[in-house]
Amino acid sequence: MTVIDAHLHVWDPTRAPYDWLGPALSPIDRAMRFTDARPELRAAGVTASVLVQAADHDADTDHMLATAAAHPEIVGVVAWLPLDDPGRAATRLAALRRDPHMVGVRALIHEKFDPDWIVRPDVGRGLALLAEHGLTFDYVTSSPEALAHLPELAARHPGLRLVVDHLGKPPVGGGPGDRTRWRGLLAAAARHPQVHAKLSGLYSARGPLGSWTTDGVRPYVEDALELFGPHRLMYGGDWPISVLAGGYTRAWEAVRELLAPLAPVDRADVLGGTAARFYRIDATLLDTAREAGV
Repeated sequence: MTVIDAHLHVWDPTRAPYDWLGPALSPIDRAMRFTDARPELRAAGVTASVLVQAADHDADTDHMLATAAAHPEIVGVVAWLPLDDPGRAATRLAALRRDPHMVGVRALIHEKFDPDWIVRPDVGRGLALLAEHGLTFDYVTSSPEALAHLPELAARHPGLRLVVDHLGKPPVGGGPGDRTRWRGLLAAAARHPQVHAKLSGLYSARGPLGSWTTDGVRPYVEDALELFGPHRLMYGGDWPISVLAGGYTRAWEAVRELLAPLAPVDRADVLGGTAARFYRIDATLLDTAREAGV
């Protein structure tokens, strides 16, 4: 089985600015390189990884692409584009598309001052550009409230493949009412067939990130499987943020346990098949990644 970690970050503050980093995040407030993650990835049986942007600027994208070029285990890069400046985005995209690792785009929506930024007309033109070029859009949220925009976004852009990062931040550790609200919002998004979701970053919503338990996460994973089905869900380890929540291996083992009841073909979808299809990962890159892990 090909296991693809569809949500991994790398960064180096000496090469690009990351304004959200700081002493409060001291374990990861430094250069976090793919070589730091590789031992745990290999121990988990991860065959290939997709790097996902961590800052809204070109320098972060350039760093990810350089990392991908140096490590055959990396089969995709979710880059940043200035979606609210479609002309500049088109120019930048023309250059990025020359790299086979380029599979999609993300922006730090939760860092925007305008809570409705993602549904602005200028951003809509940028998203239309992604659909035109067959690229994907990773939808990151800081709370379930941001999920409310997804049905409108999917209806406006039926040709754009969307993936909800971290299941839209479910209220792990919250009450039944919190879960009901989150599930309703996610269900509305899931009605659109081009919307997918990542089983990633499923940490405690209250208190320390690492206070989550596998049983506490279980109902949210079960909801996601019911709403999307395995063919629209993909695994993501969320390294190195996972370092703050108990470590990569702990998160991987929880996901493996939660997926154990699935039929082998369904488990294979969540652990690799969905990501390969969604991101349209280059088959040659996947073959090279498998060979690198042998």
